[in-house]
Amino acid sequence: MYKNAKTGEIGNIKIEKGLFGRISNLMKQNVIPHLWEILNDRTKDTVPDHSIENFSIANGEEQEFPSHCIANFKIAAGLQEGDFYGMVFQDSDLAKWLEAAAYQLMAQPDQELEKKADDAIRLIGMAQQEDGYLNTYFTIKEPDKRFTNLCECHEFYCTGHMIEAAVAYYRATGKRELLDIMCDMVDCIDRTFGPEKGKLKGYPGHEEIELALVKLYRVTDDEKHLRLAKYFIDQRGQKPLYFDWEFEKRNHEAHFSYLYPPYGMYSNGSKYAQYHKPVREQEAFVGHAVRCMYLASGAVDVAKLTNDNALFDTCKKLYENMEGRRMYITGGVGSTPNGEMFTYDYDLPNDLVYGETCASIGLMFFMQRMLLVEQDSRYADTMERALFNTCIAGMSLDGKNFFYVNPLEVDPEASRENPNRKHVLPVRPAWFGCACCPPNLARMITSLAEYLYVVNGENVFVNLYMENQAKLDLDGMKAVFDVTTDYPYDGEITISIKQEAEFTFHLRIPKWCGNEYRIFINEAQVITDSVNGYAVLERDWKASDKITLALDMEPKRMYANPKVSKDVGKVAIQRGPVVYCLEEVDNGAGLQQVYLPVDSKLKVVDRPDKLEGIKEIYTEGFKLVNKGAENLYTAKPDYKFKKIPLIFIPYYAWANRGENEMTVWVHEKN
Repeated sequence: MYKNAKTGEIGNIKIEKGLFGRISNLMKQNVIPHLWEILNDRTKDTVPDHSIENFSIANGEEQEFPSHCIANFKIAAGLQEGDFYGMVFQDSDLAKWLEAAAYQLMAQPDQELEKKADDAIRLIGMAQQEDGYLNTYFTIKEPDKRFTNLCECHEFYCTGHMIEAAVAYYRATGKRELLDIMCDMVDCIDRTFGPEKGKLKGYPGHEEIELALVKLYRVTDDEKHLRLAKYFIDQRGQKPLYFDWEFEKRNHEAHFSYLYPPYGMYSNGSKYAQYHKPVREQEAFVGHAVRCMYLASGAVDVAKLTNDNALFDTCKKLYENMEGRRMYITGGVGSTPNGEMFTYDYDLPNDLVYGETCASIGLMFFMQRMLLVEQDSRYADTMERALFNTCIAGMSLDGKNFFYVNPLEVDPEASRENPNRKHVLPVRPAWFGCACCPPNLARMITSLAEYLYVVNGENVFVNLYMENQAKLDLDGMKAVFDVTTDYPYDGEITISIKQEAEFTFHLRIPKWCGNEYRIFINEAQVITDSVNGYAVLERDWKASDKITLALDMEPKRMYANPKVSKDVGKVAIQRGPVVYCLEEVDNGAGLQQVYLPVDSKLKVVDRPDKLEGIKEIYTEGFKLVNKGAENLYTAKPDYKFKKIPLIFIPYYAWANRGENEMTVWVHEKN
């Protein structure tokens, strides 16, 4: 099972055209520079009124929330006066920016960007304590309380993100400064926590360090890092529960603060942070969705490196429950704003959903790792669903505004007036008080090349389709090829071999396509075996060979399991991997009154002039109108169906034309 599978190197895979070529260019030209300005408090962006778990527009007012992230490091380093400001995990914003910058440098050298990163790393080193400890919140705010509230205070979470940045920057530049800084911090943690006598038996409140330690192990070959990652996974949920002991030791002092957490996460209970039972005994994701995804990602990493079949089987079980019962059609996960959590099977409300952008990004991390262990197209299908829908919906088309929450149904009035829906925003804010999502999206998009392929021996598994040029290192040879396609708007993918080599292509046949696909080699159709959802093409490839995969892209009506109560009697439209939605700007107000006939034809219309170039879907439907009196209830309703045109657009492109209604699921009419 545990073969030496690997991803392609970012510098050897160029994504320069198509949908993700445009998005990648946005990251380089707009997003990474813009995030840097925000981290340095050099912008005047405003964000919605901030509350503990969500971001409200209920009062119709926006407030400024500076990042203060760089300022926190300067204060911790003694370079300026002031107090800590922001979330207790504010350090992670800089870490994620550094990681995104590192991936961008892998793709394309940039002296100015590298200098900014070097300056930031130098500042981080100045903020580090003599014993290796690094965390600006505790250094500034509570220097005598470090490692006393792992449940709520995110010390290991911030460490994990900074480790990931250090590893990425080392890979990009060969510079060890941040890597050495984080090795010292890990040594500080290792001296304090572990199974050995005299050490504390704690583990992270917010998982993330587990997968980061594995990355650190891979570049340092220091077994200590892998052992510590394994310890955190094995110790989680063991009795007596560490966070209960920790809470008792703090004399029941729970803290509540809007701007300076900890803010009472312990009161959410053990399921919230996945320590209700040992990891190997867990059968479904519960609690905070992002935590779940990071825990699973770290667990797969540890299972792979330690040949732990039982742990990997647990990860498969968790995946199967999530994919089959707890994931939105858009690849969103986390169905309630209360704790940003998973709840129970088939609980997938459209208008109350949380669907945090970070959670779908975390889902991609999880799926990438599952594919490295087991090349099964199910994981790539899930990764694709998250990427082409929720993940890129998390950013506006111009790269200047971001969603934290990704709903499937929005009424702006409800967002303003109903406290239960105040987390559901009809427009993307420029920034957040809790700004985890924008830099997380930046680091995922800039590292996207690592998600396209899995290389296992002399086998190349193609997991995601997009235009790119690839040079992959196989066992003793190279696979050099270009992929040309307008996917996801066109189902034809052409792979042009650029260098002679003998290896096997495994082309993913998406589940949404079924058996409606054709494969050609040099224009001659071929019939191939399919293994675990991949079409297998084994050949001594010549430099002039061309492979063409033609996928059926007819729009499909999608239906939810009837146990999903909110979607009974409703239909959604999907074309290829892209889920579609209705927006008020195209279809008028009152989308809850729209019905789509079962036999209406779905016409695909090319719109290069709209929303940065899309394929919209045109059809005819009905709107339910009340011809009688405007009574709230009546025994004799006078409802009529009015025939109307309907225009569906890709879900990722909604909320780019001002505040308006939106819905993914529509009533179906027989």
